[in-house]
Amino acid sequence: MTELRTLTPHTAIAAEQASRDSRQRRALRTFLPEMVQLERMLAEAPTQVTTQVLDRIPVADLALPIYRVDLGCERPDAPALLLVGGVHGLERIGSQVVMAWLSSVLARLRWDDGLRQLLQSVRITLLPILNPGGMFLNQRSNPNGVDLMRNAPIVAQERSAFLLGGQRLSPRLPWYTGDPEQGMEAENRALESVIQDLIPGRPFSAALDCHSGFGWKDQIWFPYAYRRRPMRRIASVMALKLIWEQAYPNHDYRFEPQSLHYLTHGDLWDYFYKQVNRESDGVFLPLTLEMGSWRWVRKRPRQLLRLDGLFNPLVPHRHQRVLRSHLTWIDFLVNAAASHENWLPVREEESMLREAAIMHWYRDAR
Repeated sequence: MTELRTLTPHTAIAAEQASRDSRQRRALRTFLPEMVQLERMLAEAPTQVTTQVLDRIPVADLALPIYRVDLGCERPDAPALLLVGGVHGLERIGSQVVMAWLSSVLARLRWDDGLRQLLQSVRITLLPILNPGGMFLNQRSNPNGVDLMRNAPIVAQERSAFLLGGQRLSPRLPWYTGDPEQGMEAENRALESVIQDLIPGRPFSAALDCHSGFGWKDQIWFPYAYRRRPMRRIASVMALKLIWEQAYPNHDYRFEPQSLHYLTHGDLWDYFYKQVNRESDGVFLPLTLEMGSWRWVRKRPRQLLRLDGLFNPLVPHRHQRVLRSHLTWIDFLVNAAASHENWLPVREEESMLREAAIMHWYRDAR
């Protein structure tokens, strides 16, 4: 005779929770495989890598975490590099580039004495998926319909591009800035908390925010996006550009201020750059890697039939090429941060490089 088993309230709750967890894992594997890959990577990371959940973003009965990953020197006066991906949910390749670099570093930490020694002199912080809700929903904005790159409390000084520069009409339209009375979105507040914790007090720090979707070439953009005049530390940007081109003369990046293309309201890195400059005497260089997705579309026009095809390489060999092609640039930034005293301009050199930068990038704006 078959024995009938009655579930107690406790076991019924446990069974329901297990079922819910299983559904969540299936949903993540389907709609956000990058999160599954990141969590697996962090679970297997060496002990010198620390992980923190900054916030959880509610979407579709899930609470998606924003992970912060730290490694390297813990001295508060060590130079630092911040890597950010996934600000725009559609631009998954940005998160994938950051995670590809992290995967390489985690593997090398197990045997590479040179890397271990380098990390004793530089701090590295990563936010691989800043907008997990937008990525889960396969949309540019966060789940509230807000474009996180148009959400900071800073306004363009001249007329910005219609809609593209940020709009307050509706979250149903792209590039929605959000309601200024509500403050920045939770994802941006999480990023702000990291910058306030990581950057002040350091002699040098840099940030690299990985995006895609504009132009035929990979571009390195730097502030400002809200005005056409040069930033205060423009000489340091020019110095960084020069040492990169001397070390890698065959590179394929174009260095430019974003304002050469269009002005925007609410640019995150304009806001954080100005905020850090008010609070710290150190050099902070926020950079954006804007991967030129038009090349991927030109080589495979049918990508236009898919929304994610506008922003991501869909052919496997092309996707792999993109992931490996930016590792050298990120490695360079780590080394440049660690050795900043050898190339940051001072006194007469700074004045000379500032004038060269203005002639190179702002000649028509003078």
